Amino acid sequence: MALRELSSLEKYLGLKKPNKYSTQGEKKVPVLQNNNGPPLVGLVTIACHLVKEAKRPELLGGSAETRAVVQQWLEYTITKVHNCTKEDTKTILKDLSLYLQDKVYLASNQITLADIFLYYGIHPIIMDLSFQEKEQCVNVTRWFDHIQHYPGIRHHLPVVVVLRNRIYTGRHH
Repeated sequence: MALRELSSLEKYLGLKKPNKYSTQGEKKVPVLQNNNGPPLVGLVTIACHLVKEAKRPELLGGSAETRAVVQQWLEYTITKVHNCTKEDTKTILKDLSLYLQDKVYLASNQITLADIFLYYGIHPIIMDLSFQEKEQCVNVTRWFDHIQHYPGIRHHLPVVVVLRNRIYTGRHH
């Protein structure tokens, strides 16, 4: 999964020459052999390197505070979202929905690496949700739908249909 994410990120960044990756350990941590020095190890480390290589520093955040928030969300994606259990998904969706209540993007007023990688990480979770479950975490599905339609992000992932109009009637509305 991490290698696909890095490949999609390279395409989004418009990097002409694809890098060669390997993995190490049972968790299949990505490794990038760097011509200018020692290999780079880890999804976040490699992703940040690719962003710098593409001269797109805005994806890492424009201020020290935004850069810290981007790093926080990258860490969250790696530690909480990747390989989460079915029970974990409820907490993740609840926490994200609360956080995204008044936000378009995770870390600033424009897309960052945090949005891109959380989108890749959460895609399988959102795909498995019923329309009713998507409605229960409307802020997450709004954010997710926005990111999946952002030019150049989706690549290898299928579009997830997100219901916008409520088709139910009932006392809860």
